[in-house]
Amino acid sequence: MDRSQQTGLVIMIVSAFQFVIFFWAMTRRSYMAVALPVMSALAAVSALAFWIGWTMFTAEEEELGELGDEAGGESTP
Repeated sequence: MDRSQQTGLVIMIVSAFQFVIFFWAMTRRSYMAVALPVMSALAAVSALAFWIGWTMFTAEEEELGELGDEAGGESTP
């Protein structure tokens, strides 16, 4: 697992965890008039963060040699 996949996994875990914590806190009090719009916005942000993390986690590794050949070109004496 490369660094971008690890970062994606961390993003997915944190986004899911923060949404669960907010949902739990929302059910402990009766602030539904404020909590429902905030929960909707937080759900959208959490879903977006989870999607970005999933994309990073499932991305295939790129070959460094291929990138180096394209970017650097060949030098001629």
